[in-house]
Amino acid sequence: MFNNNLKWCRENLELTQKELGFIFGISGKTISGWETASDPIPFNKLIKFCNLSGYSLDFVLGLSKKKKKYNIPIETDKEKIGRKLKELRKELNLSQMKFAKKCGLSQTTYSHYETGLNLISTTAAYAISKKYHISLDDLVGRVESN
Repeated sequence: MFNNNLKWCRENLELTQKELGFIFGISGKTISGWETASDPIPFNKLIKFCNLSGYSLDFVLGLSKKKKKYNIPIETDKEKIGRKLKELRKELNLSQMKFAKKCGLSQTTYSHYETGLNLISTTAAYAISKKYHISLDDLVGRVESN
């Protein structure tokens, strides 16, 4: 999977794994799995965590070392994220098949993300961000506040 800053952010919020688990309606053991990257955090839960902590998706997932904070919450809008994926793919002048293959995804899976049928997985979003050097905050349409 990947290294992440979930534990650092949770501790910065002065929450235990159990307390954060309570907020998410899951066990502290699940939080532990996310922090050690032995279990992928679902993208909607990642967005909720970023909204709670204020930190960027890129920082929380370890894609950036910059501890950028936001005051504006992110919405889990799979159609909007799908449109952004499509824009990126078209900017790169790639077919869905080529784009998906370069990111280690099946075309069907990627197509479901792009059309907004399914919310992108954290693993797929991470792979796309790494491959094409894009910010996940940009992908979800998060705008930096002043």
